[in-house]
Amino acid sequence: MKKEDCFYLGKIVKKYSFKGEVLAKLDTDEPELYDNLDAIFIDLRGNLVPFFIEASQLHKSDLLRLKFEDVTTEADADTLIKTELYLPLEMLPKLEGDKFYFHEVIGFKIEDKNFGEVGTITGINDSTAQSLFEIDRNGTEILIPMNDEFIVKVDRNNKRIVVDTPEGLIDLYIQ
Repeated sequence: MKKEDCFYLGKIVKKYSFKGEVLAKLDTDEPELYDNLDAIFIDLRGNLVPFFIEASQLHKSDLLRLKFEDVTTEADADTLIKTELYLPLEMLPKLEGDKFYFHEVIGFKIEDKNFGEVGTITGINDSTAQSLFEIDRNGTEILIPMNDEFIVKVDRNNKRIVVDTPEGLIDLYIQ
């Protein structure tokens, strides 16, 4: 399984018991969706390795307590601390309406209500306080904040997102 075919679920943050159990911090608003998994991929030195889950349960709302097969000691659990957890993309819950996953909209066209066709989404920059659409317009990069108030419509069928940005925002990039 390749990382690009998976989504990041969270990270193992600490040991839970002397029997090899660990606690994972999940990167989701709905941790209960991942309470009954049979297996998960763990990133070990750049390789996604499948681990089979013997038992799991939510712990203090946003942590998932995991007991893996073949991880039976504290030393075994120590090797997993700070490793990242992944699941196949097809296990993501389907989103509807104007909600979307970042990976899902790469390649979509962006159209502004006032400006018209802006360009194609090449990436999402989520390293800033506000996530940004990275858009290619004939070789020029345009950044548009992913603000709920700006997003008018997500049209999955036509791979298009309609936005209504403040006047002059797009013009800043096109001189």
